[in-house]
Amino acid sequence: MTTRINGMAFDVYIGGTDIHVKNISLDISDESAVAKTRGIPDGKLRGPVSAEGEIEMNTRSFNQLGEVAARSGSWRDLPAMDFVFYANTGTEEIRVEAFGCELMLSGLLSIDTESADLTTHKIKYVVASPDFVRINGVPVLSENDVRGLMG
Repeated sequence: MTTRINGMAFDVYIGGTDIHVKNISLDISDESAVAKTRGIPDGKLRGPVSAEGEIEMNTRSFNQLGEVAARSGSWRDLPAMDFVFYANTGTEEIRVEAFGCELMLSGLLSIDTESADLTTHKIKYVVASPDFVRINGVPVLSENDVRGLMG
């Protein structure tokens, strides 16, 4: 029987540290459009791209990032971090990398005084590097997209 990838199969590394998350997302926006001549589709226009996401984690994982923030001087002074999302079940594998992610506190606390659930914390992030995102080693952006931006 084939073992398929689900959320429990993923390991998430933030800045090289294995972080346990409750939820994490990565969304890419590509504003490419169709070129038109006299109102008729006539090719493609490459538009701007962006990527962002949100992390929801328990207090233990949040405090791991807090230690990095303390060494940096503040949460807002956290350095850009690379994210790796990796899953391998033996029959399926996926690796998604997001480069130069800038973290921003968002849902600092989520407390339910009548629940036995763990307290969670949310952090938003944006991808701020021209390395952008790679899926199984293949870049989302072309060499032409990042010409003049890569050092």
